[in-house]
Amino acid sequence: MPRNEAPAQPPASLAVTARPLRFGTAEPGARGIEVAVETPINIVYGTMPYAVMMASPSDLEDFVTGFSLTEGIVRGADEIRGISVDPKDGGIAVTVELAPGRFREHLARRRNLSGRTSCGLCGVETIEELPLADGTARGADAVPASAIETALAELDQHQPLNQLTRAVHAAAWCDARGRVVTVREDVGRHNALDKLIGARLRAGADASDGFLLVTSRASFEMVEKAAIFGAGMLVAISAPTSLAIERAAHLGLTLAAVARRDGFIVFTGALAPEPEGIAR
Repeated sequence: MPRNEAPAQPPASLAVTARPLRFGTAEPGARGIEVAVETPINIVYGTMPYAVMMASPSDLEDFVTGFSLTEGIVRGADEIRGISVDPKDGGIAVTVELAPGRFREHLARRRNLSGRTSCGLCGVETIEELPLADGTARGADAVPASAIETALAELDQHQPLNQLTRAVHAAAWCDARGRVVTVREDVGRHNALDKLIGARLRAGADASDGFLLVTSRASFEMVEKAAIFGAGMLVAISAPTSLAIERAAHLGLTLAAVARRDGFIVFTGALAPEPEGIAR
């Protein structure tokens, strides 16, 4: 996997153009603005529909791979035999073929889910059904503050869709020095993280050489997804919730949030000391 992916240009299908109207002035020649596309994605396992998620229609193979892991449907990418993407009127159907044994287990625990970009737990009917990561995080060693600073400085240039629309989230995998390795974007913060996790899994990579950076708040679901993937550290640009802090502490996940160019707050865990020669 390349150490640094070149920032890609978003496909035209990911944004539509709208023409602004200014109050009190007539601007017939005003330049249009780009609007992020949001599409219903019907996730189907075998012949059994599982969820309809509202998402950006990009990197869908990555999306369903990460979603399948963080939903507990598979334990790894090797349990997915194939993925097909089929555009439909009004949405896209993505069919996932599971290994036979895994599909039987999936049928035994199948539940209905109606997805939203704002919620990662829609369809869960009881507290006991909450998806919970097991054990402690298995990620890389702690990184120094300078790595987070580097990642924050680089992230913008790896978000072409957000630069175009100012309406989507990003999730990034950064190496131990803070260099951005892989980024995925989506209108939903959970979707962006699932896409990023799926991209890492499909590339044969794991969570042993860096940390996660997300452009959203750090909620319970984001912490759970990070821990299920095996990440040792999650950095969020916005603030965490109380349950996110509790779960991160329980799972041994280092959680840093309110991350800005001028600093951040470490809520659980600890950072590594700065390498020799780097003064802060």
